[in-house]
Amino acid sequence: MSAAPPANFNAEEADNLEDIEKQFAVKAVQHMTTYWAILEKVRGSSLRLTKMDDDIYEHLKKDFPEFDPAATIDEDEMKSKTGKERWRKFMMAYEKKIDDYNFGTIMRLNPKMENEQETTIFVPRMQFYAIEIARNKNALNDWIYEKNNGVSADGKTEDPK
Repeated sequence: MSAAPPANFNAEEADNLEDIEKQFAVKAVQHMTTYWAILEKVRGSSLRLTKMDDDIYEHLKKDFPEFDPAATIDEDEMKSKTGKERWRKFMMAYEKKIDDYNFGTIMRLNPKMENEQETTIFVPRMQFYAIEIARNKNALNDWIYEKNNGVSADGKTEDPK
């Protein structure tokens, strides 16, 4: 049950609440930079994003068998009518299980890319979790740790030249 707007509320004359939009954007950027900082300190392949990572990953593979975590996300396909319906159905399974499951989050289009304006998109948190869990389980984010710590994929310290 939603509350009715105040009697004197006129949607046509309402502010667009720029401050709220800015706060929302700030939170999304904070989440993005925090996640990147974690990936610099911990290999993604050993990171858990939620208590339900394994279940989320299996659900993703079942509902999106064509999904390739190493591939670049096709934003148009993801946000198409069919894509939105599929993702909405997937995400609603976590409505009461994952906090902020539908909160806006910034995600990289490809696991080989860094966070740049041209390489990121805005998605619901549950979409971010599903895709990043798949990337982490496939060691696709480990390069961030390796690059930050001067370590090669085999765990040896690289020789700085």
